[in-house]
Amino acid sequence: MGSADPIQDPDMSLRTALAAAAVLAFATPAFAQDAPPADPAAAAAAQAEAAFEARAEAFQQAMVTMQGEMQTALTAAGADQVKANADMDAIAARYQPQADAFATDLDAFITSQLPVMPPEEQAQMAQMGPMIRAQITGAPATVKAGLLQAAAAAAARATAQ
Repeated sequence: MGSADPIQDPDMSLRTALAAAAVLAFATPAFAQDAPPADPAAAAAAQAEAAFEARAEAFQQAMVTMQGEMQTALTAAGADQVKANADMDAIAARYQPQADAFATDLDAFITSQLPVMPPEEQAQMAQMGPMIRAQITGAPATVKAGLLQAAAAAAARATAQ
């Protein structure tokens, strides 16, 4: 854990998705304004941005909690891979609705920001949105896979010693 390799660091994909979502939030023209926007579309975009930032923070905290629960389940299962997988699948299933809901929030946020963006930024959003959405909806499975892989690597290292 903590390496730059996303296979060794189950947080990497989640952090990447959340960072990309934050970039989307902070890259919007509405964020850069000091005074309240006079344009109704810009005002709506600024409100959507603030709401999205709060939901992003809540989602990030939920994923940190999920990872902790999965790590605890993996440790408790010991060498019983069937139990570890079943317990972690149950945890992932509990958190999947939050990932799906946050991905829907991302879609709504992007849609709310499009009217205040220049065409080239709109094109970037159109490209990045689906990729970030996939990372977000896949976060529970990605975290599980990363933890299992890290545990297997640790077990292999312990066996080799």
